[in-house]
Order: sequence, then C-alpha cells, then structure tokens
Amino acid sequence: MQKHPNIIQADDLEWKTGGNGEKFIFKRKWLSNHSGGEKLGCSIYSVPPGKTAYPHHRHLANEEAIYILSGSGQLRLDEKRIEVGPGDYITLPAGAACHQLFNKGDDDLEYLCMSTMLHPDITEYPDSDKVIAFSGSGPGGDLSVRNFFGIYRASDKLEYYDGE
Repeated sequence: MQKHPNIIQADDLEWKTGGNGEKFIFKRKWLSNHSGGEKLGCSIYSVPPGKTAYPHHRHLANEEAIYILSGSGQLRLDEKRIEVGPGDYITLPAGAACHQLFNKGDDDLEYLCMSTMLHPDITEYPDSDKVIAFSGSGPGGDLSVRNFFGIYRASDKLEYYDGE
C-alpha cells in the first residue's frame, strides 16, 4: 500500500543501467521522478569498482550535491583529486569547478546525487572539449521532455554574427 504519492520506498524501485559499458558504468534509481519532484532532483547511484558514472563536467545553471552512502571514491575537482567515503557530503555549485566521481575501492560506490532542476542548462566537458545545451528537463529529469539544442566542440568558436 502506497503511503502518499510523494513518499516512495527506494527498495521498491528498479535499478536502471547507464553509461557506455566501458569506463562509464552505473545503476541508478530516480527517486524524485517517482515521488513528484519538480525543482529538486535526487537519485541513488551504484558504480562498480574502477568505473565512473559521467565524464568530467560542470553545469552552468544547476547546482549538484553528492552524499556518499558506501564504498570509497575519488572526487576530481578540476585537476585536484580528493578521497571521499561514507558520510561525506559534497556541494558542487553551478559554474564552479568541473567534477567527476570515480570508484577507487573494491566494492560498489553508492551515493545520493541531488541537483536543482533548472533549464535551460549548459554543461561543459573539458576533457573532450564539448559543450551541451538542453532544455525541457533538468539533470536527472524526464528524458522524454528534454530537448537537446546541440553538442558542440568548444574549439569551434563562432562569431556572434556567423551565419546571419
């Protein structure tokens, strides 16, 4: 019996897999999508040893936060590497350092990832020199309503009036 539409039991949700099957591998439970969240997203992630969920990136509109539940990881903030573990809470302000969380342990790294759900958003990926622009859904939101304006190489600099 469901308690209330805004209350869910995480154990009742199925894990969804993601990544590219090589370096980027994760399982995810979208908590906010199932509990009516609109402006604040929250997911549980599980990342196997030696892997990471996402490329090194930063959001220009959305703030993120991570709370480590179990396992041991390494947080990359720009070029700094910081060891993290259970009980660590990480704030990732919009437009601040690029970030990426690696599983450096022998067991799965499990964590909560929360974010504001603002859109449009621009996400920068410095390792691959990409910029992604999207609207319709914030990070972790409903992909069926997300509109990608494009994925661009930052090195393809255009002038303001190009193509006009």
